[in-house]
Amino acid sequence: MRVISSKALQDFWQRHRNAEDALKAWFHEAEHAVWRTPDDIRRRYRSADFLPGNRVVFNIKGNQYRLVVKIHYNTGIVYIRFVGTHAEYERIDAESI
Repeated sequence: MRVISSKALQDFWQRHRNAEDALKAWFHEAEHAVWRTPDDIRRRYRSADFLPGNRVVFNIKGNQYRLVVKIHYNTGIVYIRFVGTHAEYERIDAESI
């Protein structure tokens, strides 16, 4: 998959150093993945939540952090829409971000 944009992840782990390894691991896996359907993600990430509009919420570092992406399965592109703490996630509308 092509992940756009890793800069959002880097900016976040600059502020939250303990998230760096987990976000790098997710990014590396996503780059090498072939996700054609939500089931492809579900097989690897059992705790992922699937929202309308092809959005997926990943729990990062034991659910300390949340990552919201929008996936275009047909083109193989993953757009990072949000990365933040669990508390920050509670203040957003993940379905429209």
